[in-house]
Amino acid sequence: MAELRIRNLQAFAELQSFNDNGKFLYKHPLIIHHSLRRQLEDMFQDNPDDFMDEYANCRDNVKRYKSFLNSEKRSGNQKKKDRENLNKHQERSIVFKEVLSTKSNGDK
Repeated sequence: MAELRIRNLQAFAELQSFNDNGKFLYKHPLIIHHSLRRQLEDMFQDNPDDFMDEYANCRDNVKRYKSFLNSEKRSGNQKKKDRENLNKHQERSIVFKEVLSTKSNGDK
C-alpha cells in the first residue's frame, strides 16, 4: 500500500510540474523509462559504438550487483543499496534491449 501511495504521489507531482511549467520531473518509473528510452534511441542513432559500450557496462553492473548480493562479506545496509542498484541497472538493461529490438525490427 505504501509503495502505491508513493507512486501515486510521484505521478501527481509529475502532472503538477507538467501543468505548471510544461516539463516533467522524470521521477516516476514510467516517465524515467520514457526519458531514458529517448536518450538511448538518440545515442543509438548518433553513435552506435557508444550505445553498445553503455549496454555492456550496464550488463556488467547487473553481474556485479548480483555478485555483491551473494557475498557474505557485505553488511545489511550495503546489501540494501546493492539491491537498489541492481534493480536500477536491470530496468536500464530492459530499456536497452527494447531499443535494440525495435531498431533491429525496424531495419528489416
